[in-house]
Amino acid sequence: MNEKPPVFEHPDPAGAAGAADAANPADPAGAADLAGAPPGASRKASRVMIRREAVLPDPWRAARYKAYPEIGPRIVFFTGGTALRELSRTLAEYSHNCVHLITPFDSGGSSAVLRKAFGMPAVGDIRNRIMALADRTVRGNPEVGALFAHRFPKDAGEEELRETLADMIRGSHPLVRRAPEPLRSLARYHLRYFFERMPRDFDLRGASVGNLILAGGYFNNERNLEAVIFLFSRLAKARGVARPIVDADLHLAARLEDGSLILGQRRLTGKEVPPIASRVADLWLTAGEDDPAPVDASISPEVAAAIRGADLICYPMGSFYTSLMANLLPGGVAGAIADNRNPRVYLPNLGHDPEEWGMRLGDKIRTLGERLARGLARDRAAGTGAEAGARPDAEAVREARLLDVVLLDAGNPGYGSARDVDEAGREAERLGAQLVFAPLSARNRRDRLDPRLTAEHLLSLI
Repeated sequence: MNEKPPVFEHPDPAGAAGAADAANPADPAGAADLAGAPPGASRKASRVMIRREAVLPDPWRAARYKAYPEIGPRIVFFTGGTALRELSRTLAEYSHNCVHLITPFDSGGSSAVLRKAFGMPAVGDIRNRIMALADRTVRGNPEVGALFAHRFPKDAGEEELRETLADMIRGSHPLVRRAPEPLRSLARYHLRYFFERMPRDFDLRGASVGNLILAGGYFNNERNLEAVIFLFSRLAKARGVARPIVDADLHLAARLEDGSLILGQRRLTGKEVPPIASRVADLWLTAGEDDPAPVDASISPEVAAAIRGADLICYPMGSFYTSLMANLLPGGVAGAIADNRNPRVYLPNLGHDPEEWGMRLGDKIRTLGERLARGLARDRAAGTGAEAGARPDAEAVREARLLDVVLLDAGNPGYGSARDVDEAGREAERLGAQLVFAPLSARNRRDRLDPRLTAEHLLSLI
């Protein structure tokens, strides 16, 4: 346990009002009549600031959440990829209300084939998160997971793969036959919709069936990705929400400190091409992998409301630039974070991330702060944040309380030397945050955070 437990003030009146406004636009002050108020009492809801010292871990608090996960807290994660999969599954035991905002900018793997053929957002990471959140108890639909997770073999011939897809559309494939209704009919319908629009030279090798179903639903819903995600999340009985940070066909671009220009998410991750050999100097959104011109994108009112209404905001582990930083690029993100006065927590990586080339822990904290400050300045200038006129610097982050805690695994050498950790502490303090040390890593893998320990420490901060 940290010797100086973090102290939080929540809910902040501005943040609470923002959440109330999103839930009920006709009552922006959050002062709706209270049904059943005693005679003579005020029938208006009140907002009050409370101050609480958080003790980590808090087993009683975690136990209460686990007893009633249906009304559990709302944690918002800015995420992508698979780094949060196990933590997502574990947190679903404590709360069915967490929101996973996921980058749709992936340009590698089977998502890349779909994106090139149809000009659509990447759906692979969203599919993965829906499956991680799916109910795995006897009340769930395990057949949904089996169908969505199935991939066509990479060594099969074109005609064989097309015939397999045709079997699924007819409903004769075993995976489709085992799926319960109405999922079976919906899957067949969306696969048929995809098949009828699939280019003749479309490469089905290694394709994810779940991605094909989501793609078919995307076109069938007039390119509305949110609608099809909502539908299949309900069918999979997902215990939480997965949604794209923006519903747009965009890509990532980066400039390295050595002057190199990197176009496309897949060229930054170090998975399909050699990893970068210079630090990332800047990151932005583009319209395509062959066009470096920056483009603007903004989050929807629904995404903004989810951020404003969160009980805790987490900047989690994962690919530092293509997952975490990418989620903070669209307009409205930083402004919505500033409108929420509940705890904001950064969980740095323990393992090796090729995107963090040349970065110490303090550099990561500084880069996170700079990105949040730039976003806040833009949002306030555009009138989408809580206030007008912001400086893009650490003081702006401190004043807006965009970061409260950097949660670290106690005694873990993965964060660098003692001097590196001391430097990180100074960077955190400059942003108005503090380092908090706790036992978070797996017993046999110090390079990985234990999902249950991490979940219970996050829940203790709420």
